[in-house]
Amino acid sequence: MATAKEGSRVIVNYIGKLEDGTVFDSSETNAPLEFVVGGGNVLEDFEQAIVGMSAGESKSIHIPSERAYGPYIKERVFTFSRSRAPENFNPEIGQKIQMYRADGLPVPMTVVGKTETSFIMDGNHQLAGKNLIFDVTLVEIL
Repeated sequence: MATAKEGSRVIVNYIGKLEDGTVFDSSETNAPLEFVVGGGNVLEDFEQAIVGMSAGESKSIHIPSERAYGPYIKERVFTFSRSRAPENFNPEIGQKIQMYRADGLPVPMTVVGKTETSFIMDGNHQLAGKNLIFDVTLVEIL
């Protein structure tokens, strides 16, 4: 039976969970994931765990935060003055928006708070500082 190796194009079903069991992503609500092993389009530990698997095989992958989305960095949370915001800018708490650095590069942000004069923005990835668990099933090696 064929097994996945570096360079294989694969399709996997997955459930991504936090250590407390909270599901943050799943192919049950999204399409199965198709990628090339070693292509760098998914987390490296996720890719490497697929190596050696056969179609129909399942496993659980544990990825520590430092190998996933890194640590949560408090300095990436900041106050953004309403006076610097565009007119009618009034996002909801929890809303994800795109801001721009001084050099013009986009930076995804999450609005985590609001006051009369400002917004509190968080530039950390939503999974920063969290250990991840993926239950995966290799559906097919293409």
